[in-house]
Amino acid sequence: MGDLIHHLSIDIETFSDIDIKKAGLYRYVQSPAFQILLFAYSFNGGSVQIVDMAQGEQIPQLVITALSDPNVIKHAYNAAFEWYCLNKFWSSPVEQWRCTQIHGLYCGYPAGLGKVGEALGLPQDKKKMGVGGSLIRTFCVPTKPTKANGQRLRTLPHHEPEKWETFKQYCIGDVVAEMEILRRLSVFPVPDMEWQLWQLDQRINARGIACDLHLVEGALAVDEQITAELMKEAVQLSGLDNPKSVQQLKKWLTEEIGEEVEDLKKDTVSGLIESVEEGKAKRVLEIRRELSKTSTKKYVAMKTVACEDGRVRGLLQFYGANRTGRWAGRLVQVHNLPRNKMETLAYARQLVADRNINMLKFMYGNVPDTLSQLIRTAFVASSGKQLLVADFSAIEARVIAWLAGEQWRLDVFATHGKIYEASASQMFGIPLEEITKDLRSKGKVSELALGYQGASGALIQMGALDMGLSEEELPEIVNRWRNANRRIVDLWYAFERAAVEVMQTGMPVGVRGIVFARESHHGNNLDFFTVQLPSGRKLYYVAPRLAQNDFGKQALHYMGPDQKTGKWTLISTYGGKLVENIVQAIARDCLAVTLVKAEQAGFDTVLHVHDELGIESDRPEDLDKVLALMSDPVDWAPGLPLKGAGFVTEFYMKD
Repeated sequence: MGDLIHHLSIDIETFSDIDIKKAGLYRYVQSPAFQILLFAYSFNGGSVQIVDMAQGEQIPQLVITALSDPNVIKHAYNAAFEWYCLNKFWSSPVEQWRCTQIHGLYCGYPAGLGKVGEALGLPQDKKKMGVGGSLIRTFCVPTKPTKANGQRLRTLPHHEPEKWETFKQYCIGDVVAEMEILRRLSVFPVPDMEWQLWQLDQRINARGIACDLHLVEGALAVDEQITAELMKEAVQLSGLDNPKSVQQLKKWLTEEIGEEVEDLKKDTVSGLIESVEEGKAKRVLEIRRELSKTSTKKYVAMKTVACEDGRVRGLLQFYGANRTGRWAGRLVQVHNLPRNKMETLAYARQLVADRNINMLKFMYGNVPDTLSQLIRTAFVASSGKQLLVADFSAIEARVIAWLAGEQWRLDVFATHGKIYEASASQMFGIPLEEITKDLRSKGKVSELALGYQGASGALIQMGALDMGLSEEELPEIVNRWRNANRRIVDLWYAFERAAVEVMQTGMPVGVRGIVFARESHHGNNLDFFTVQLPSGRKLYYVAPRLAQNDFGKQALHYMGPDQKTGKWTLISTYGGKLVENIVQAIARDCLAVTLVKAEQAGFDTVLHVHDELGIESDRPEDLDKVLALMSDPVDWAPGLPLKGAGFVTEFYMKD
């Protein structure tokens, strides 16, 4: 193909007996039943060709050669899928791939070919999109045998020839749509650094992390038995056919206690347990609380996702968090694992693996809670190795101090690092060494809640009332924190003013190394509010406009996925929120720098969650090297004091 760079856009349709949504891409492809049915492609934006592999057609040699040719860039929508599927049969290095879905996410659009097409205003045939899903159900997954279909286990092209022809057109249509999305977005390119990170992400996801399936099976068996015992006890006590039914239980409790039970939310149940006297009702409530603790969903997910070699793959979604570019969790959702507070994790793991229910009850009392705390520990180092777990200490607090130039905070991070104590000291004008436990907790809750323009409501959300603070004293705490952090408060208002000014004048505005701008391309009908980060990466806010917010102020609004429903909708933003997006985005870029350095140093990263990374190694002494990488100065962030803390362990846990 010569030395010119060529482009090859690809879409494939595949069959496997494994459910990709539940078990993930890697197990799906590793199944012996996996096959590629259709291969559609286009060179350099030319007409789309299709190869009907299910009916014996073969991919032309020219295309197979192109798959491993460094002068041919391969493009696909959700390219991780095409890349991994094709590599089962042909070699195609991930460095030669680009993903149009990631390009869309980078520019602030939702994931999904249909969704991004809609958001970009591509002409869309709604009927065709529905048809696609039904064709995939027909040809790509096993069929239930019935009399009508001659007891067959899957549908082949000759069973449904008309549908098959439609399926081929659908596959071609996907390549056309992917190329059009790429054409429109190409005026706003993804930086090379981000492509390298995406490629590193594919390597980490494909490497996976070892999973202790013995523990997982034990947990599922223990849970089944305990749940059955608790249900039986609840039935005996209450006489209800289904004590799990909220309706039945509310009615029974109301009669039993003699007061109206409004709902059975966690807090309500805990409150009732406190106030109700010993007896049937109290025990049934305790059972309800105990049953609600157990979530075996994650154990089931691990068992479903684990590949033949006992490793769980594909847990991370690159650029999954639309606003900041942070990673998101997939399949087992490692971003919201329950915390473990038990001292004797190793012993508890042994008892669960041995299914020793009596000893579990004796040692820990609440077995479901114990199982919940052990979920994390099902991720392990493979034999002969250990996990080095390291996380950035207070990274958001460090980044916001650096960004705002809040010098007393930077001094804390450059020395003892005790930000909660130091914050209380600044807020209450008391020397650091005289800060009591009570004042430290006021400092802590303020640090966690107030950095992004939150007020009393944010303190309550962070648990201020549970810490024994009264609602009356919250406004004073907010004022004290803001007075101690004038530079951070200035930053909120500076970012807010900059956003409004950019929207009014169309001219870029720089604030403390961050550049806000309006970038449009009328030919492709694209319009963005952009934020250039110190790393050179940009955040994109789609279709920006100025409008009145709930407080009657002029504010930046943009289109994005609604946090709760995921629907593409108009979102309003303000100074504190912009600061939050930017601080979290910079923290994400710091993690990215470390991930790249760790790979260059020859470390095998198997997991990273928020600001923490897990590396599998046969040399425990490597932990110090990893921590050194984390505190290395970052080129684009002079003066940002970063620090990591970590430990060496056989199984994953919260230290």
